[in-house]
Amino acid sequence: MIRYGKLVHMEVRRFRYFLLGMMGLTLVVQVAALIWKTTGEVHRLRAGGAPVPFFGFDKLTFTWAVFNTQAMFALPILVSAAGLALYVFLIWYRDWLGRGTFAYRLLMLPTARRNLYLAKLTAILLFVFSLLAFQLLALPIEQGIFNLIVPAEMRMDSYFTDIIQANQAFSLLLPLSGAQFLYQYGLGVICILVAFTAVLLERSFRFWGIGYAVIYATACIAAFVVPLLTLGFDRDDAYLYPKEIFGILTAVIMVVAAASIGLGFRLLSRKITV
Repeated sequence: MIRYGKLVHMEVRRFRYFLLGMMGLTLVVQVAALIWKTTGEVHRLRAGGAPVPFFGFDKLTFTWAVFNTQAMFALPILVSAAGLALYVFLIWYRDWLGRGTFAYRLLMLPTARRNLYLAKLTAILLFVFSLLAFQLLALPIEQGIFNLIVPAEMRMDSYFTDIIQANQAFSLLLPLSGAQFLYQYGLGVICILVAFTAVLLERSFRFWGIGYAVIYATACIAAFVVPLLTLGFDRDDAYLYPKEIFGILTAVIMVVAAASIGLGFRLLSRKITV
């Protein structure tokens, strides 16, 4: 367990500057967009412009600001998501880059090789939820900046749920339903597991491994998509009840997760080479 913790610490340290950079980008872009939009609107109202009703209210709200800066608020989130998606692969391949590959030293460590797999998975999840937590912490800061710009007589308070629903990126990243949150991020974890296994297939069999990785990833996607389409999850005339279809899809996801982890452990302990 101690060696696993050290491996997680190592992976986090290797990514820390990129993680801090994505956090900084998110805050800077969102605050800049907020100041630009809010300042312009306050100047317009002070110049005698008519207020534009927003959900029936004439006063400005932080929800209004978030809604009217959709693209700029979403841009750093999309960039961070793309960076993390790329790092799911780089977290493995960077160990094989350069002379005297670092992968050799990792594989020779006096610990079970599955700890390498689990440490990398844990690190990716820590990065994801760190960015999510940072976005949640950034919202009160941005709301405070909004309150400093807009005079009290021109603004109204906003509720957290309204702020989240005002931006499509927030609605996707922060579903208000607990079940939807678990299912959505659970699917994300499964995608990471499939990607890890695909990388290990390629590393184990090299040229042929590319084909094996593509076949495996395609099979995992089909295992989820085919039941989703054939069982009619979104149709009222489906033969099965929605809860039954949901149960089948959950079972498929669990099988894919178990297969990915089991195959990944086996490849890492018996097949992988440097």
